[in-house]
Amino acid sequence: MAVLSFAVLILLIIAVLFGFLLIFLTVTEYRPADRTAVDISGTPTGSLKSGDTFTVVTWNIGYGALGDNADFFMDGGRMVDTADRERVESNMETIISGVRALDPDILFIQETDVDSKRSHHIDEYSMIGDGLPGFSSSFANNFKVTFLPYPIPPIGKVNGGIATYSSLEASSAERIQLPVPFKWPVRMMNLKRCVLVSRIPLEDSGKELVLFNLHLEAYDSGEGKIAQTKMLAELLAQEAGRGNYVIAGGDFNQIFSSEDSGLYPAMPGMWTAGEIDVSQIEGDWQFLMDETVPTCRSLDKPYLGADRENFQYYLIDGFIVSGNITVDTLETVDMGFTATDHNPVRLTATLG
Repeated sequence: MAVLSFAVLILLIIAVLFGFLLIFLTVTEYRPADRTAVDISGTPTGSLKSGDTFTVVTWNIGYGALGDNADFFMDGGRMVDTADRERVESNMETIISGVRALDPDILFIQETDVDSKRSHHIDEYSMIGDGLPGFSSSFANNFKVTFLPYPIPPIGKVNGGIATYSSLEASSAERIQLPVPFKWPVRMMNLKRCVLVSRIPLEDSGKELVLFNLHLEAYDSGEGKIAQTKMLAELLAQEAGRGNYVIAGGDFNQIFSSEDSGLYPAMPGMWTAGEIDVSQIEGDWQFLMDETVPTCRSLDKPYLGADRENFQYYLIDGFIVSGNITVDTLETVDMGFTATDHNPVRLTATLG
């Protein structure tokens, strides 16, 4: 009887603690507004006018902790803590060196942390900015949880998001909330995905180059990707309707239907990327992914020492560009997945 009473007491304590955890997560849940003005730091000296050529790079940096040594439990791997502090710092140095070599005028970064346990509380957003003198920067949270209690060991505090850096002077930046596919209580511990919209005025007209930095849904059942893509299409159409030049770039977690999905087929049991049906997005748009090099590798196992010929790769990073912009070059740069699980994609374009 005493043993049974003790077991009931333990279960009661666990239930109470779990209840307190739910209350804590509910009270501290990140609840962003639909639209929020974002501060722009730094003083770039560049400007833009019709006929100018410029370069845009997009790169998901995997919060500096998803280098070739890492796998990740959400993708079929085992790791939660994927890098010690020294490895995160090394990865970030490699990423910053890579960015400098790519020499962009505009840089879209996804999965950059400012204060997260998983990246040892390194302010990666500022670290990249310090490595790019003459650039302005803006940041939008899409993952902000005071304490993420799963798995074991727990992920803990997460404070990260997407960042845009520009050598061209922007007039404003805005965070626009995308639909969240998850319900309470899962919603409290998940990403609140968004687009970070930056506006660069043209010197010789009233038009703007409007930049959309994005990181769309990955782990939903499909409805989230569809809803977020639909909202993105509506936002793009609004800007195109004003006669602006528009570039949306980032990690779509989907392949464009205009690309050859058979180049990197999903292996049995692996995460499968969604597909954006480009015919459903009305207007004069260019859907751009470089098929010659995968933009992402799976995290079901470490890349270091793996059979790379039979590895799971994806084509999910790229750009959507309005028809009044001439695309000069598009290239996914093979960085060997050394410092992150994504390769950067580099676009050179000219304003029509």
